Amino acid sequence: MKNRTTGRSAFLALLKDEGITHLFGNPGTTELPIMHALKDHPDLTYVMAMQESLVVAIADGFSRASGRLVACNVHVAPGLGNAMGALYNAQFTGTPMILTAGQQEQGHGLMEPLLYGPLVRMAEPLVKWAVEVTRLEDLPRIVRRAAKVATTPPTGPVFISLPGDILNAEAGIELGRSTRVDARVRPSTEALQALAQRILKAQRPVIITGDEIVKSDALQQAADFAAAIGAPAYQQSAPYGAHFLSEHPCYIGALSRAQKQVRELLAPHDLLIVLGADPLRMSVHSETEPLPEGLPIVQIGLVDWELGKNFGAEIALKADVRETLRQLTPLLRELGGGALQARAQERMAELSAKNWSARRRALVAQIEAARERTPIDPDYLALQVADAMPQHGILVDEGLTSARYMTALWPYRDRYNYHGLASGGIGWGLPASVGVSLANPDRPVVCYSGDGSAMYSIQALWTAAHHKLPLSVVIVNNGGYRIIKQRLLSFHGDDNYIGMDFADPPVDFAGLARSLGCESLRISDPNELKPTLSEAFGRPGTKLIEVMVSNAVN
Repeated sequence: MKNRTTGRSAFLALLKDEGITHLFGNPGTTELPIMHALKDHPDLTYVMAMQESLVVAIADGFSRASGRLVACNVHVAPGLGNAMGALYNAQFTGTPMILTAGQQEQGHGLMEPLLYGPLVRMAEPLVKWAVEVTRLEDLPRIVRRAAKVATTPPTGPVFISLPGDILNAEAGIELGRSTRVDARVRPSTEALQALAQRILKAQRPVIITGDEIVKSDALQQAADFAAAIGAPAYQQSAPYGAHFLSEHPCYIGALSRAQKQVRELLAPHDLLIVLGADPLRMSVHSETEPLPEGLPIVQIGLVDWELGKNFGAEIALKADVRETLRQLTPLLRELGGGALQARAQERMAELSAKNWSARRRALVAQIEAARERTPIDPDYLALQVADAMPQHGILVDEGLTSARYMTALWPYRDRYNYHGLASGGIGWGLPASVGVSLANPDRPVVCYSGDGSAMYSIQALWTAAHHKLPLSVVIVNNGGYRIIKQRLLSFHGDDNYIGMDFADPPVDFAGLARSLGCESLRISDPNELKPTLSEAFGRPGTKLIEVMVSNAVN
């Protein structure tokens, strides 16, 4: 005899069995069956956000800060539409996510009722798989497959449309079992030998690392590899995670997204080693290619789309970064012997004057010159935030122009202690920090956000306050869209900033935070930064610190 159950209860039971502990959502009429069933699943925490884009961004932050599968639920066609920008972000970072939306009852949808839309077609461009449940008996197979697809590299979001009649139906069904695909594959012996020989042949190799360092938990292995060959290591040009141990002697910093600058930086090298990255993703068009002509590439990663995507690779291995490096590094040491060891030590000695730690010292001295400047210099604010944060804290960064030096100031020490905006779609940082804090309740989290970005998602503060999260949100208030002003001036020589200011009337972020249940304060004196930030970051609870900074464009 199969157990009789309702679709709504089976859906929640399936999520829990797939490892889901939090369901992120914004309820509507078509989601009421799920809300009705939640009382029978008290071990599943429902996290409500006040708009669907926030729902997905909070779930995205939770997954990025934990490496776990997440589930979120939005409301029919307009709700899915609201969520699309955040879903774009999640697709960009390969977040393993099951996104569901309630759908009108089958048959009723044919009549095109209010809020109806073709949910599967809407979601398909941004997910790995999209499907609508048409029989209750198929629900277990669909949820199990969705979880498997979302968590199998290259990971990413999936979408399920849940018609009301399926959720309310009752039948005898088997829930099946969970499947996880172990993708920690390593190259063949022959491929590893060829790669090792190619690396040993290089006189001036350079390393670029990316997000697969985080996903495969390969921070230490990447550091050991760099030390074994004495190569400088850079973070990919979109620095949105902890992609290398900052204080390691081989780490230099993040590549910029200026093609000419990157080309000049890479020109002295004779081999580019790419570890789990889209290494040279740029922002704006340039006639200059970022890769120097003739620079060969070897590349390792599970996201095969990125292998040789824009620049052909001499060797491209579809393999897990950590597992590959665990085999490659000792092989290099064995084949290279004492000569490699001596050469690596010599190279690392040369890097000591220009690695991340040395560059940070010089940068701090430069920034400190602005310590008394009023209005507050945004670079000085970034330094004070980095210095005030507890060592075990987590930084969520969407400061854009005000955070231009943040990755050069806040050190990556573990795979989850830094999360930055990846796709460029602003408004992600504040809700993502809520998810990051939910996933790490024992670690203080600091969100560093520009004022323009914060206004896309400010109501996420309510969710943080409701859950009493140890989250500090620093809003950098320069009264406008500074990055757009900079580009208008740079690209067109135009300083007529139409539609780029929040000056008339100004936005009161401290007041907004109080209205959403958060403690708040405002700082305009640079001398107040260090004591105020240090004290706030060490206290429990959600708080917003609005910092009034210079609105100078350059």
